[in-house]
Amino acid sequence: MREAVLIQGEVRAYQAPAPLAVTQLALTDFRCYASLRLSAACGPVVLYGPNGAGKTNLLEALSLLVPGRGLRRARQADVLREDAGTEACWAVAASVATQEGEVRIGTGRDPRAAARDEEDVNGDDETSAPERRLVRIDGEPRGPAALGEVMRAVWLTPEMDRLFIDGASARRRFLDRAIQGLDRGHAARLNAYQRTLRERSKLLRGMRADPLWLDVLEDRMACDGVAIAAARIHAAERISAVASEGFGPFPGAMMKMEGAVEDSLAEVPALEAETRLHDALTRSRAEDAMTGGAAVGPHRSDLRVRHRATNRPAERCSTGEQKALMIAMVLAIAVLQAREQGAAPILLLDEVAAHLDSARRGALFERILDLGAQTWMTGTGPAAFAGLEGRAQAFRVGDGCAIAA
Repeated sequence: MREAVLIQGEVRAYQAPAPLAVTQLALTDFRCYASLRLSAACGPVVLYGPNGAGKTNLLEALSLLVPGRGLRRARQADVLREDAGTEACWAVAASVATQEGEVRIGTGRDPRAAARDEEDVNGDDETSAPERRLVRIDGEPRGPAALGEVMRAVWLTPEMDRLFIDGASARRRFLDRAIQGLDRGHAARLNAYQRTLRERSKLLRGMRADPLWLDVLEDRMACDGVAIAAARIHAAERISAVASEGFGPFPGAMMKMEGAVEDSLAEVPALEAETRLHDALTRSRAEDAMTGGAAVGPHRSDLRVRHRATNRPAERCSTGEQKALMIAMVLAIAVLQAREQGAAPILLLDEVAAHLDSARRGALFERILDLGAQTWMTGTGPAAFAGLEGRAQAFRVGDGCAIAA
């Protein structure tokens, strides 16, 4: 997107920063793909084919190039291609165009950790130990959280249609993914908090829990927990502000975090909020020893969303309004990240166009093009993407292949 700018009295053409984009993608023994290589442009990418062809598998592979468990939150063993054999290891590799130049990243299953659970940066499971998948950046071994230094992605899938009516954990994950695109330290804080939470739970289940060590762990949880809650509050406010600007036929969304830690931060400074959380954890030791986890903390908070025009809670909106709200939130997150990071995140939109009327579909496509975001979209056929002719790269997906159309 070019604009005219005034530099030292001279009008010059301004070239917007290079978009964040996956330009090369390679899969090995991943889902239905024994081996796949494809090259992609920086703009919209359309993946079409019949149901079950493997379109969502490609989006899932891309989602594993950011911290977390990906858009399906699958265990590593479930990602492995069915006929690959139990000793095989899946891998996803990509070349990513960034503002600093091309970066090569890759991730895959660690054969030494195949018996453990999958990496979980957002920490729904309060007690089980995570499995760390292997990550390399420009050939150097790194931790999964380091993927956030290179890649940012926001996704929307049919499973997320229940975001407003399912449990709070999915809403927390949604916001946490947005924050990770704004604050690279957020994933590390989430991981640290969950590790300490698991360690405290294990200690409480023991016959003789050391009160001094429990005090140390609860102090860590209070420090990280308040930082997590503060980041969520701030992000929800900023996303709501962007969403209020409006995206054509998509409604404005008002987002707010609710929970005990958030209430404390609204009343007292952060240091006092840490003291309150520490004291609450100390008081709940006996209960937590019986139930597991912790009765209080940011892992108990919830994200509440309201339709701006009607002030109706999202969970009480119609199915169509909820879908439009979800799209509005994703667009707001992408716009906010573009403004604060200099480039929009990669958007992964699974079967979104098929459920929109022509007006909203056209508005979505135009917003994506204006934003300059590389957007991977899936559908059963090219008809759902009318209006993107000549402006998007298309692949026909099926039989373990993705062929340029």
